[in-house]
Amino acid sequence: MLPRSLLAFAAGSLTVLAFAPFTLHFLAVAGTFVLFLLWLDASPAQAFREGWLYGAGLMGFGVFWMHISIDQFGNVGTLLAVVITLLFAALMALYYGAVGWLAVKIPQAQAGPALKLVSVCLLWTLFEWLRGWLLSGFPWLALGYSQIDSILAGWAPLLGVYGVTLAVALTAASLLGLLLATGYSRLLFVALLTMSWGGGFLLTGQAWTRAAGKPISVSIVQGNVAQQEKWRQENLQPTLDLYTALTRKSWHSDLIIWPETAVPSFAAQVEESFLRPMEMEAKANRSTLLVGIADWKPGNKYYNAMLALGNERAAYHKRHLVPFGEFLPLKPLLQPLINWLQIPMSDFSPGREGSPLLTLAGWSAGISICYEDAFGAEVIAALPQAAFLVNASNDAWFGDSLALPQHLEIARMRALESGRYLLRSTNTGISAIIAPDGRVAAASPAFERDVLTGLVTPLQGMTPYARWGNWAIVSFAAGGLLIPVAMRWRQDKPVV
Repeated sequence: MLPRSLLAFAAGSLTVLAFAPFTLHFLAVAGTFVLFLLWLDASPAQAFREGWLYGAGLMGFGVFWMHISIDQFGNVGTLLAVVITLLFAALMALYYGAVGWLAVKIPQAQAGPALKLVSVCLLWTLFEWLRGWLLSGFPWLALGYSQIDSILAGWAPLLGVYGVTLAVALTAASLLGLLLATGYSRLLFVALLTMSWGGGFLLTGQAWTRAAGKPISVSIVQGNVAQQEKWRQENLQPTLDLYTALTRKSWHSDLIIWPETAVPSFAAQVEESFLRPMEMEAKANRSTLLVGIADWKPGNKYYNAMLALGNERAAYHKRHLVPFGEFLPLKPLLQPLINWLQIPMSDFSPGREGSPLLTLAGWSAGISICYEDAFGAEVIAALPQAAFLVNASNDAWFGDSLALPQHLEIARMRALESGRYLLRSTNTGISAIIAPDGRVAAASPAFERDVLTGLVTPLQGMTPYARWGNWAIVSFAAGGLLIPVAMRWRQDKPVV
């Protein structure tokens, strides 16, 4: 039992290396190959345990960076921060345990490797989507992200990141099936392998969108203000002076983008002294300035906002808030515990769904703030109207950790799924101009003060994923599972 458990944990742990910054994308296939092999002769309880251990390794190492924010800004101490992070990883690992249990439980006992392996691929895809949706969702480290630089990424504009996940799972299952299957069933695995990689190859480079107008010039400002210093009152004016100086060197650009909460103040508090003068400068230079700032509205509603200054003032309010970071879920139940632990807790309100898109440099743009860009179905809601996408983030909360390259990897997938340029402005990095094919056209070094300038083409048209969202791949996975479920039901049905 122990070697199997260690093997499952090691498979999940090594899969972390498939993601940025390591990008050993073949390890995503290798990790699932090992886990699928273990599940083939496991009991439901064994499969659950091994799946959970795989998930514990993946999440425990892959998002261990969460403890940095909890420790440094959560007022709980290093030990408790690590414990909270590991508990979160253990909870996320339950999804992989559930996949293992169902993968063994659903197919008939006498079912061959083909049915078992295809079933587990469909279950994996379905539960990865569930992890990114249920209880606000946490889609980080979905297997599909690890393939952004592989041929399998060609499936992203068609079926999104979860379609790429399915291709990874089918690859592992097919390689395993070719080793174990005999006779004609081997042909099925050859076909699945050919479809996954051949389809990805043929789809790579497919132009799903086209130019809607002439390129616009953009400047992305990376202020590199330490999170520990950012919200101190004495640092407000130096921060404003810093961003003003960097911006005045960039008024030649059509669009200038600041990071999330670049202005460490509420908009009303700096309206006359800062926002209005900057707005006048933007108008005088025929430029649009997009500013990250906290906003307040009557009724004690606080918003994490991006404010457009220039031709016409407008604001985007963040809609998908971070649980515990920006709001407290299950507040009546958890508030006493939070008070006892003395953890500082923000209480933002979500922005209104269906708000008009911001117009930036004359074009409609789809805006996301921080980890909103981890939710592909929410990003594509701005299409087809949006000619390009903007993400403003502040990953300084997580220091010099895997969070920065992982978040950039996620943003690259959003650009590829939507067939749009994505402009990413961050406080400490990694700011980037991402092309519609997911390629990083230009990037700022992390933890350096920088202004990234380039040309971006407004685009029109829609990828299939932008039309279908996640429902195409979810329906396919759920529909495919009806076959083994029906077969199992017929087997268990009592004979009258």
